Amino acid sequence: MGFLQNNRFRALLASDNVTGYLFIGPFVLGFLAFTLIPVLASIYFSFSRYDLLSPPVFDGLRNFIAMFSDENFWKSLTVTLHYAFVSVPLRLVFALFVAMLFNRKSKLVGCYRTIYYLPSIIGGSIAVSVMWRRLFMADGAVNSALALIGIKSDTSWIGNPKTAIWTLIILAAWQFGSSMLIFLAGLKQIPGSLYEAAEIDGANAFQKFFKITIPHLTPVIFFNLVMQLINGFTVFTQAFVISGGSGDPMNSTLVYALYLYRKAFEFYDMGYGCAMAWVLVLILAVFTALIFKSSSLWVYYETKED
Repeated sequence: MGFLQNNRFRALLASDNVTGYLFIGPFVLGFLAFTLIPVLASIYFSFSRYDLLSPPVFDGLRNFIAMFSDENFWKSLTVTLHYAFVSVPLRLVFALFVAMLFNRKSKLVGCYRTIYYLPSIIGGSIAVSVMWRRLFMADGAVNSALALIGIKSDTSWIGNPKTAIWTLIILAAWQFGSSMLIFLAGLKQIPGSLYEAAEIDGANAFQKFFKITIPHLTPVIFFNLVMQLINGFTVFTQAFVISGGSGDPMNSTLVYALYLYRKAFEFYDMGYGCAMAWVLVLILAVFTALIFKSSSLWVYYETKED
């Protein structure tokens, strides 16, 4: 009897189903522990009064209603919209420009691609944010570089409310590596015969770019636009480090995610923070839906034409 049970147990372990469950088990546990359960909990907390130290108390829509009269909420939303709507186009333009340069045949292209991709890997790190903060201080490298060309400046770019947000935008534009690689992959898919035919017809570089390159890249632009817009609305690390976690000067760098963090973990209003998180999800869903809805007007799919 025991021998039969051992054989059945071994046969069970050797079956493909058990092997599959063992492989997906860690993922399922991780998904439940770090995604599904926290998401469900945040939905409940957003309708509750919860200070992290005592049990949450259901409070209906109080957190959502409080946002309408919260000046900092509207300020953070305005700063984030400004940041996203300026940094995302800048990043995509830089990425496309560099991708077109790297699409040319050269022995060192692989080396150049690696060098230009590095900022995307380390750009969101604490070390780079600290370096960026030092660059734009009154005694930083930016003012030193300006002095070399005869422009004397003692401005602290991160201490001036009018320029502080631009230090974040420039940092975001510098991190174009991932978008650049995707653009480069898209450029590789454009048939060279189209450019040859255009040259025979007498088309110049400007016409080839807008009549061939851009139309064939619209699916890639569409993908990059959605992904970078989401990244723009959820920026946190750079703003936290460069502003010292306060969003100063005068809340000019108080992006949405930073204010959410401060409400949840500095002011211990986790319910309000969770409500802000779900409002952000709603905002991103609206913008993403608008981009998807408009894609039929400007995104070119070759298979659709067939």
